[in-house]
Amino acid sequence: MDPTEKIRMEDSENLSFKTFSGTMSGFVGGAVWGAVVASWYDVPKVERNVALPGLIRTVKLMGNYGLTFAAIGGVFALTDHVAERFREKKDFWNGAIGGFVAGASVLGLRGRTISSAISAGAALAATAALVDASGQTTRIDNGTVYFPYTVEKSSK
Repeated sequence: MDPTEKIRMEDSENLSFKTFSGTMSGFVGGAVWGAVVASWYDVPKVERNVALPGLIRTVKLMGNYGLTFAAIGGVFALTDHVAERFREKKDFWNGAIGGFVAGASVLGLRGRTISSAISAGAALAATAALVDASGQTTRIDNGTVYFPYTVEKSSK
């Protein structure tokens, strides 16, 4: 392995890098989801030359979802990494711990009840454990390569 590649790989395992990348990817995903939700539910009646209120509501909704998903991503990445270092194992339990803490702390604070915190934590923990236990993929590699185009020449 090339030494620069090894250094780059070690940097990607750093606590601050994992937390930052989890937070940023959560923010981007949440902002996109907020835009989708805004287009579904918060479609205002836009009159001629009065589009600004609708745009402001959409940006607020995108920011709300973006910050929520960023908090979930950051807390999950931080807790997952801390659990991995503390337990000195890399298995699905780290993701389950991270999912529970992220769900219970972020979504539980939004729900403002203990039952919603436990439910959100359990749901994210089960999802994270399932993804980690399945090898972080949803497809079985059978060796078949799929192309978006045909590779044979047409006989025309």
